[in-house]
Amino acid sequence: MARPAAFKHFHPDERFAVFIDGANLYQTAKALGYDVDYRRLLEVFSGSGRLLRAYYYTALLDEQEYSPIRPLVDWLDYNGYTMVTKPLKEFSQGAGRRKFKGNMDVELTVDVMEVVGAVDHVVLMTGDGDFRRLVEAVQRRGVKVSVISTIKTQPPMIADELRRQADFYVELADLTEHIARAHAPRPAVTEDPEEDEYEEEEYEDDDDDVEYIED
Repeated sequence: MARPAAFKHFHPDERFAVFIDGANLYQTAKALGYDVDYRRLLEVFSGSGRLLRAYYYTALLDEQEYSPIRPLVDWLDYNGYTMVTKPLKEFSQGAGRRKFKGNMDVELTVDVMEVVGAVDHVVLMTGDGDFRRLVEAVQRRGVKVSVISTIKTQPPMIADELRRQADFYVELADLTEHIARAHAPRPAVTEDPEEDEYEEEEYEDDDDDVEYIED
């Protein structure tokens, strides 16, 4: 598979690892009007250098409850991704409403710092500004960092401070032809995305938690 032009800074002999903020990537791709084909995504990365590992992070409902993303998580686990999950925490909102929240920032940060000594390049698929300090810490160890998100939506899905800190910024919209799932495209979102139901994960800009609210 030909390397995307957006990956021109990837080198064939370079060792790299990919860290995917699942909730963030889902919402970002949705805002651009498509769903990610994770088989194609892994093929693109595998053809762009010496991919050591691709991590995917998400919080899940308890195994005894139905989780809309469980089939995706299982597929990724069997098809080349390293899955990092944890249970969503439940909060009662009264009147029979339940709220579930989960945040994977700590898990992602720990894994990056454990891997950084074995790679030349770290790739983060997220727009979360909380990772700016992580990027800085990785750079101090002589490892370059690419961040993949989008500024093509209103508002942009990537925090400006994260984009500025990264060595390279890759526009997710430029990867559409390489990683989009083949079906009728969604219309691109031009305002804050609103969801009436939980599909894969919910992403909130205020605290970047996965959130699921049930009546």
